[in-house]
Amino acid sequence: MEPHLLRLLFGLLLSGTRALAGYPIWWSLALGQQYTSLGSQPLLCGSIPGLVPKQLRFCRNYIEIMPSVAEGVKLGIQECQHQFRGRRWNCTTIDDSLAIFGPVLDKATRESAFVHAIASAGVAFAVTRSCAEGTSTLCGCDSHHKGPPGEGWKWGGCSEDADFGVLVSREFADARENRPDARSAMNKHNNEAGRTTILDHMHLKCKCHGLSGSCEVKTCWWAQPDFRAVGDLLKDKYDSASEMVVEKHRESRGWVETLRAKYALFKPPTERDLVYYENSPNFCEPNAETGSFGTRDRTCNITSHGIDGCDLLCCGRGHNTRTEQRKEKCHCVFHWCCYVSCQECIRIYDVHTCK
Repeated sequence: MEPHLLRLLFGLLLSGTRALAGYPIWWSLALGQQYTSLGSQPLLCGSIPGLVPKQLRFCRNYIEIMPSVAEGVKLGIQECQHQFRGRRWNCTTIDDSLAIFGPVLDKATRESAFVHAIASAGVAFAVTRSCAEGTSTLCGCDSHHKGPPGEGWKWGGCSEDADFGVLVSREFADARENRPDARSAMNKHNNEAGRTTILDHMHLKCKCHGLSGSCEVKTCWWAQPDFRAVGDLLKDKYDSASEMVVEKHRESRGWVETLRAKYALFKPPTERDLVYYENSPNFCEPNAETGSFGTRDRTCNITSHGIDGCDLLCCGRGHNTRTEQRKEKCHCVFHWCCYVSCQECIRIYDVHTCK
């Protein structure tokens, strides 16, 4: 590893340690091995770092749901990395730090808004899916949406109970967001925006039954959207996130911070929109204080004029080009019946990386 990256990583680890007091470090359970054995080791709840008392009680009372909670956070991180794969900040995680994103989430930026939304949505999604698959005795199929059948179809299968998944996410992910400050208000708002994206896009999913696909009988059930669709929708909300300002109010419990839209001429954000109140760094250069890894050595798209293109992703520093040989399957032939045979070809590609 390059010396400047080693220094940056060391700085990120130190910064992450300093930031643990207000950091959702329970997200780190998605990157470790402990979540795979949560169902069989109830005492393990006490070893999960960063749980506030309410989360610890939830973990102990509903231990069989915890693997799904961890899987949901992991799902959210993976989707974040997919959505930002061509951006200057590409949702990088640090495996050896409890603050798995480093100091990037210390600021109330668009990036923080998206990560909270996608992680909370991931928890709701994974718990809902687990319940429908019958892996938990605490939940099951949704029986509330079954009304009279539509024309040409009837209810069947296992409708997914997204309301239960959202409830679990709300109880667990929002447990620490009870402080009277602006950051807690922002996190809670964005958490809910992520979960609402799932609820807003529940839909009927149907399957045909009959000879030769005749669809004599069609059964339908209530289903979640694909999580990739959830990620796409939240990425759009990231791009149009609303900038807020912090206001202080005196209440009986003391000073309370709330958020107000910064620009009165724009439509105020709804509960489905993402909000933030601090500007993002440009992420062009390595910076331990902001958590930026920079974009040096990142692969860029020479044909794109967007943020993934070599001009923007490389921040005007230029790019290097090298050739790579890759083995690929080619000249594939289908043989009756039933296999495919392929040859192996070597193809040469140009790879462009930022200076």
